[in-house]
Amino acid sequence: MTDQKLRVRRAAVLGSGVMGAQIAAHLTAAGIPVDLFDLPSDDKQRSKIAAGGIQNLLKLKPAPLASKDLAQFITARNFDDDLEQLAHCDFIIEAIVERMDIKKSLYEKIGPHIHDDAFFVTNTSGLSITELSGVVPQALQSRFCGVHFFNPPRYMHLVELIPHEGTDSAVMDQLEEFLTRNLGKGVVRCRDTANFIANRVGVFTMWSTMHHAQRLGLGFDTVDALTGPAIGRPKSATFRLADVVGLDTMANVIRTMDAKLADDPWHHLFKAPEWLSKLIEAGALGQKAGAGVFRKEGRDIKVFDPETGEYRATDYSIRDEVKAILAIKDPGEKLAELAKCEYPETEFLWAIHRDLFHYCAHHLAAIAESAREIDLAMRWGYGWKMGPFEQWQAAGWRKVACLIEEDTEAGKAEVDVVLPKWVGDVDGVHGPGGSYSGATNEVSPRPDLAVYRRQYQPVRLLGEATPDGQTLHETDAIRLWTLHDDVLIASLKTRMGVIENGVVDGLNVALDKAEAEFDGLVIWQPQGPFSAGANLKAAAEAIQRGDFDSVRSLVAGFQAVNLRMRYAAVPSVAAVRGLALGGGLELAMHASRRVAHLESYLGLVEAGVGLLPGGGGLATLAMQINADTAAGDTYPLLEKRYKQVAMGQVAGSALEAKEMGYLRPEDLVVMHEHELLHAAHGVVRALTAAGYRPDLAGRTVPAAGDVGVATLKMLLVNMLEGHFISEHDFEIGSRIATVICGGEIDRGTPVNEDWLHHLEREHFLELCAMPKTQERIGHMLKTGKPLRN
Repeated sequence: MTDQKLRVRRAAVLGSGVMGAQIAAHLTAAGIPVDLFDLPSDDKQRSKIAAGGIQNLLKLKPAPLASKDLAQFITARNFDDDLEQLAHCDFIIEAIVERMDIKKSLYEKIGPHIHDDAFFVTNTSGLSITELSGVVPQALQSRFCGVHFFNPPRYMHLVELIPHEGTDSAVMDQLEEFLTRNLGKGVVRCRDTANFIANRVGVFTMWSTMHHAQRLGLGFDTVDALTGPAIGRPKSATFRLADVVGLDTMANVIRTMDAKLADDPWHHLFKAPEWLSKLIEAGALGQKAGAGVFRKEGRDIKVFDPETGEYRATDYSIRDEVKAILAIKDPGEKLAELAKCEYPETEFLWAIHRDLFHYCAHHLAAIAESAREIDLAMRWGYGWKMGPFEQWQAAGWRKVACLIEEDTEAGKAEVDVVLPKWVGDVDGVHGPGGSYSGATNEVSPRPDLAVYRRQYQPVRLLGEATPDGQTLHETDAIRLWTLHDDVLIASLKTRMGVIENGVVDGLNVALDKAEAEFDGLVIWQPQGPFSAGANLKAAAEAIQRGDFDSVRSLVAGFQAVNLRMRYAAVPSVAAVRGLALGGGLELAMHASRRVAHLESYLGLVEAGVGLLPGGGGLATLAMQINADTAAGDTYPLLEKRYKQVAMGQVAGSALEAKEMGYLRPEDLVVMHEHELLHAAHGVVRALTAAGYRPDLAGRTVPAAGDVGVATLKMLLVNMLEGHFISEHDFEIGSRIATVICGGEIDRGTPVNEDWLHHLEREHFLELCAMPKTQERIGHMLKTGKPLRN
């Protein structure tokens, strides 16, 4: 290897099935054009199968493509006519059927066409990398390994990286950097063992859960009520997850574990239960078949009852005594209460945790470099809030170990196997210096690759060192801090980053400090969304009291601090990830620049609660429309932007946000969310180095005026007459039109931001006073869903 970094100018994906096509889609989001290969067709269109895979990307939900326009950068190819195209590809990933003989045939066929510095990897989820390397042409072996994406590849953070003995260590480092920096993934290196790490632990957990549910006679719906958010796992829990994965896929995975893990002490669990075989035979394969463990009948969701072989109504209720135990905050106290096994539900929960901890401790040395890899794999691949070792450590390492040993000695445990000796030699597996390695019996530090130095605030496991920077000012609403450098960071502390008076006051303090002492300001959230908008609950309470003065004060104050940031003497950067809705997006729109993670969802959504943007969002759009169409007709862009706001459209990615104008051409899209802070600091320093000067305040633009308002209202009239919108939708839409067009004034009249902000405030407050808007706000607070009244 002559290059220290993996520079991928073009990639190839071999196999255009659901997984291969989605990997191709994610590569395009990283700016990498892709050749998507599959078998040739007898049709005149020889690459018809791969072309079908590309077309399918446009239909899948959630959307694999960060922007539909990216589909044009995936080229359909076939294995007979286009292999010479592989010579132009730097990264080649195989994602064909999981059969060794077919893979061997393909590898031999493509080997001569791959250039000397290209990386050739497989996305296999079950086959041995070592066995596969044996059928890889000799010239490719040092650059061959497993790169296992999780489904769906765009959204799942985890990628498992699995070498064989002949894989060049430099290749592993380069791939880890590429997957992290360019594709935004969380990379976990695995040993070449059955199902690698996440599926080894995750599938074991599912089968252990199913075993104990059947043993204790718990319904599948009850199990899902107990094994979802109640214990820090996703809503899909256990049986809903099985339906999503596919019951036939689950059966295949368990057959693999049964065949390959005959020496596993828990091998007896790796058997498909009778009810699973019956559902598969009946074609009830899960979500893809419309029925599995769960089935929708009309508006009702029914659950399969293995006792009767029929579907019945779901019941997710949990007895109060169990709820009380699950509500205990202290992890050690909670687990100890579960271990008393006073109810079937608590016995079940203790058993699945006990087995999980025991299993991970027993297999640690064999499947992972350290406990860190197992915990990160379960967080990133299965969406657990804490990995198994973290949960154990949080509950008291030695205390839990004693409980497991007591059950083992009493014959209550699932296996007659003692905990490994190392468990008694440590007080936990994660500490400031790293994580325990079962193979070396030492602490394994985090990898020191250059790419991780770009992650100023990475995910930390329980017990690891968590440097938090230097706090300069802190309230209940905001924290102002630094990384001991020349850039001030503002982090909102309100739930979901909502905007309220304390945030506005804190931003004013931030601007005071930034202009006096720093080179610039970054707004960044350490966790959760950038901002979900204004504090709707506080606004609703003020409206109910008739205290419209406090609402006016918040709106005016928010507008003022946004304008102050836009025209500050130092640059500001909004580092956006997750939701930036309503006021949250307006805050970002007023920064000098925006740096957004690919998975950022931006929108001015106030119409959904009967309001319009009141923090300068419409004023900013009006100014932008004029700037973007200075030499032409503004109406087409005006109509497009108006519809976005009136319909509450939300960008499905940062790339879509650029298409919608919420991110500007000069704004950056970052693939890895934990590099946002690094990128934002870089933008501040680049602007400062170039002698940053803000735009001049007071700029005027010609208003679309009464002609623009009338034209936009015609759209609303047609929708109202077609019963697509309600009369209150018409009212809201009319006011949005009035503001974005600069009011009912002559077309071409010069207007500035102050005038547009005045219009925003007045129409916002008038809408607040309307009963139907108040109904919408109340409904949103109560249900989390918009009301169309």
